[in-house]
Amino acid sequence: MSLIIAYVGKKGCVMAGDKRRIAYFGSKEERELLEQEIYTGEITNDEELYARAEELDISLKITDDATKVKSLENVAVGEVSSRGTMETKRKRIYGTTNGFQIIELTGSEIINRKRGDSSIIVFGNKITKSLANEMLKKRWKPSFSLKYMGDIFGQILEDISKKTPSVGTKYDVVIQQNDLYIDKVQPYLDEVIEMDINLLAKFRAKLREDLLQQNETIKLASTIIDEGPVGIVDSIDDKMIQVKLNPDVRAFDINWKLLAKPGENVIMFVEGDDEALLEDQVVIENEVLCIKRNKANLKCDIILCHLE
Repeated sequence: MSLIIAYVGKKGCVMAGDKRRIAYFGSKEERELLEQEIYTGEITNDEELYARAEELDISLKITDDATKVKSLENVAVGEVSSRGTMETKRKRIYGTTNGFQIIELTGSEIINRKRGDSSIIVFGNKITKSLANEMLKKRWKPSFSLKYMGDIFGQILEDISKKTPSVGTKYDVVIQQNDLYIDKVQPYLDEVIEMDINLLAKFRAKLREDLLQQNETIKLASTIIDEGPVGIVDSIDDKMIQVKLNPDVRAFDINWKLLAKPGENVIMFVEGDDEALLEDQVVIENEVLCIKRNKANLKCDIILCHLE
């Protein structure tokens, strides 16, 4: 869980978020136990986290380069997310002068929305929210400039990072303002949010497409022929031959684009001084593409695969 602190009011919006992201690898029960110990404050630093993770047989990947707050048009945007087994759940705040919206998403579908015109808002886990609220009471005043508020928020994030490993020492600060009439602010936020969610939907669709393509590539790679018959020589033009593929063989280019179906011809080249004859069998023996009759090596820029 990230930590994001935001002020929204008549001066504008200032938002600060840490850059830490923690990935847990291990059994579900042990992961949940470790997260609970982090979020309740039992684990207070990185060293304790690594030690406890080792006790629970959990592997960790900790990075401090995530972007959790950003600017979009004249709006500051912050997001915290959690990944489930099936979907990613997101909670976002959109803030600008005299207005904010907090939305909750499953995937790219909005399932909850809250609106307001001014507030101090904290996204975080139990320990980080408690610490942030305590420090804000002592350090922050509404009379501060937006820039000074950003400095205060950054100092709070740094101080909290010394008390819990769920927050890193690095952070981003975003400040945004607009000159809209107050009754125009929420419609403006609606437009920006719709645009942002559409971008998220397109990103998720592209990600799904890429994953499907990756899975298809892995599947095709498992059918690559490393031993056995491929086809027969169908025509000869000096060293260039056309090979008619067997009924269970297909040919792809290096980008996994289908070039030839079973029964269709592909071009190959005979290497060295050996010759090919019509009806010669083309095979792969010991992972080498050759003519079965005289073991003449063949060269081609294609991938030969069994039909699935």
